[in-house]
Amino acid sequence: MHREAKIYVAGHRGLVGSAIVRRLASAGYRRLLLRTHAELDLTDERATRAFFDAERPDFVFLAAAKVGGIVANNRYPAEFIRDNLAIQTNVIHAAHLAGVQRLLFLGSSCIYPKFAPQPMREDALLSGPLEPTNRPYALAKIAGIEMCWSYNRQYGTRYLAAMPTNLYGPGDNYHPENSHVIPALLRRLHEAKVSGQPSVTVWGTGTPRREFLYSDDMADACVWLMQLDDAAYGALLGSDESVSGRFEPPLVNIGVGHDVTIRELAELIARTVGYTGALVFDASKPDGTPRKLMDVSRLARSGWHARTPLAEGLQTAYRDYLGTIGATAA
Repeated sequence: MHREAKIYVAGHRGLVGSAIVRRLASAGYRRLLLRTHAELDLTDERATRAFFDAERPDFVFLAAAKVGGIVANNRYPAEFIRDNLAIQTNVIHAAHLAGVQRLLFLGSSCIYPKFAPQPMREDALLSGPLEPTNRPYALAKIAGIEMCWSYNRQYGTRYLAAMPTNLYGPGDNYHPENSHVIPALLRRLHEAKVSGQPSVTVWGTGTPRREFLYSDDMADACVWLMQLDDAAYGALLGSDESVSGRFEPPLVNIGVGHDVTIRELAELIARTVGYTGALVFDASKPDGTPRKLMDVSRLARSGWHARTPLAEGLQTAYRDYLGTIGATAA
């Protein structure tokens, strides 16, 4: 991925997309193609095709998606499958027609079965039932992986799918209901501290284990993958199963390789924001998947490892949240 390449970052205002833009800019890439949703609606096939025809990007980071936590996934399942299928279908097909050299499709660890062996390897894909609370989103992302695989097989494209673990960091969504667990807890525990609430209720038993990756580390991994030489990058593209007889999707996990319980996470966030009240776990609410730990050995063999400890990343995320509410108040 040479410095003069034209690079399109789809979803550049989101948590992952904004981190990728920061990482590319710091590495000296200047020909970045960025469009807001108002400027380019990726669910619109004609608009997407017109953009690719006009700009002809060399590389694409497909970070645009409709995302949210358990509450949002339960409340808007139709939107989660419809919008994500439309975005990735339009972008991947337009990228092929425009001759894009490499495309990195970003998914989620929820593509793996609810009870997949831990840590989850890439070949666990399609090996069992999904977690029902986010199945529509997961199925859309699985379809995106298959689309990359099919286009590679039929057209000789070089499209790779990267599945990050749970992400957090600057630019996160702090909506009180539709956000993921870390931004949701940062907001709720900060508000509880400010208002003097004696306790905060957390969904579930607190026993599920989750892995968390700082967004700038995720961006670094994405750029690392796109900068690999042809041989190393090609080795990650899997194989044509009809020829090789092996189930090898063009898929690589991105994570830190270790996890914490939701209780441990909540206690760490409470210390981060300075909340000293009680944490009450509501076992009547769904826990989701019992454990989601990624096997990151494939990525590690390429030479990449995460660098940001959870406690350090949470401090940065909390400062980002305080800046967000400060800007809102102003």
